[in-house]
Amino acid sequence: MALPLAISGQDVIGQARTGTGKTYAFGVAMLQRVGKPRKNRKKPRGLVVVPTRELALQVTEDLVVAAGKLGSRILTVYGGRAYEPQIEALKQGVDVIVGTPGRLLDLVNQKHLDLTQVSMLVLDEADRMLDLGFLPDIERIMKLIPAERQTMLFSATMPGEIVTLSRRYLSRPTHVRAENADADGDDVSKTTQFVWRTHRMDKIEIVGRMLQSVGHGLTMVFCETKRACDMVSEQLKERGFAAAAVHGDLGQGQREQALRAFRSGKIDVLVATDVAARGIDIDDVTHVVNYDCPQDEKTYVHRIGRTGRAGRTGVAVTFVEWEELTRWKVINNALGLDFAEPVETYSTSPHVYTDLNIPEGTKGVLPRAQRSRAGLEAEQIEDIGETGRHRSRKEREEREERTDRSERRERPAGRNRQRRRTRAGQTAEPALVGERDDFAGDVLAPEPATIVPEETDFVTPVQVEPAAEVPAPRRTRRGANKAALSEALAEVAPAEVEDDGATAPVDHEAFVGADEFEPVARRTPVSEAPVARPEPEVIIPPTPFSIIFQSPGLATDDDVAPSAASERIQQRRRPTYPRPPRRA
Repeated sequence: MALPLAISGQDVIGQARTGTGKTYAFGVAMLQRVGKPRKNRKKPRGLVVVPTRELALQVTEDLVVAAGKLGSRILTVYGGRAYEPQIEALKQGVDVIVGTPGRLLDLVNQKHLDLTQVSMLVLDEADRMLDLGFLPDIERIMKLIPAERQTMLFSATMPGEIVTLSRRYLSRPTHVRAENADADGDDVSKTTQFVWRTHRMDKIEIVGRMLQSVGHGLTMVFCETKRACDMVSEQLKERGFAAAAVHGDLGQGQREQALRAFRSGKIDVLVATDVAARGIDIDDVTHVVNYDCPQDEKTYVHRIGRTGRAGRTGVAVTFVEWEELTRWKVINNALGLDFAEPVETYSTSPHVYTDLNIPEGTKGVLPRAQRSRAGLEAEQIEDIGETGRHRSRKEREEREERTDRSERRERPAGRNRQRRRTRAGQTAEPALVGERDDFAGDVLAPEPATIVPEETDFVTPVQVEPAAEVPAPRRTRRGANKAALSEALAEVAPAEVEDDGATAPVDHEAFVGADEFEPVARRTPVSEAPVARPEPEVIIPPTPFSIIFQSPGLATDDDVAPSAASERIQQRRRPTYPRPPRRA
């Protein structure tokens, strides 16, 4: 019914249950109006806006099949992929573009996409775009398209915001609804629905037994959160089922890998959020499980619409927990279902086996003899040049664990560095200090050093003989080293050093220092040792206002000279009369 209206150029609002062929309703009309491609025409003439990346791929596949004879150039643009291939395809020329709002606006802002020649606009799954917050982006895209255009809007549900949008941007649209109101006794849907009140800890056991039912094919399990998707997928893998997860935290390559493996049959369970609840048309999906209760009636309709498509039959099972009964009653009343009071169900309940046709004695773990699926690892990840790569929760935890282990790893031992004896911040000359092998305990004879006097015009090299070889004592107790050191110093004649005209013997103990373990061969000869000076005396001033400094080298027995002020004070206090003579 919508196809003749679309071909004639009228604006159409299409509302039909999912799986009834809405894509071909606008796709055939768009390809017919765009016509065959031309070499001098590079700007797109048809635009299809979709809410999710998976739906964009699905719509593109259907349009490519429909345009097989025409040869129309169809391009898919969406986030998560590299810009370069999409920009190159736009330069070569396209006829129809299928994309998400965000990437379309990015290409327009970068001056790579021109929408001034678009004559036909299609908004697919408009209610989902409204839920995802794409309404401002859609309004900006419509302002970039010429006012004289044909606009078609398709959706399974029609909320009030979508009606307002259609009144603003559509010109006298025709509302087409694909349903039979007279056939109340006939169930248009071929999907058998079950709603059970279950416990949270028992859901995975029921799913494991349902996956072994007679006539079981592909199964889609819908969860509310990304964390729940990863958890359910991992638990099913541990039970022996070939499962994979699809949610927003995964990279686009990982999401497409899971969908390809699910379509090809390498996995038979796809655990996903509502990102896969729209437009995913996969054959042989026999069961749909609402692991978490849907938020509203629209989500419920789209979830169970993944099975029972195009006249096929399917089974939809919904789990409702005790705290979710109020939400489910609202959904039940909105859709007019007969499940106002869900049956209390456990994995051992008899009606689970009879309703789902599960053989008696089946457990929640798949026997090893029946594990014939290749699994997700058999599907290669396509290198699509992702702009932002995300990983699943398990991969993020493994990466964080590896990072923590590397941080906690002990630092490697430092390199063996050779210590150097320094004095007054300068390295001792090797000619005067014997090099000792720390491992063998032997003193190596140093080579003769050449000493060049400084501040002379004519330099005459002077050869200095090395110090006499003295066997280095091994490190034993402190007393033995001290005794050996005293014997070595006794052989050296006491030297006298002139200091201000006075002679004093050299204090050998002060020269050696506190390091009793240092060999004598590494020391400077005793004749060149510095003279030890006495420590300055501690002088306590008579008053806190007088400052006295006495150097050790200039110390005398004279009193400190008084200041001029103190002399004037003393003169004022002296008596003017003469003192009497002292008595003998």
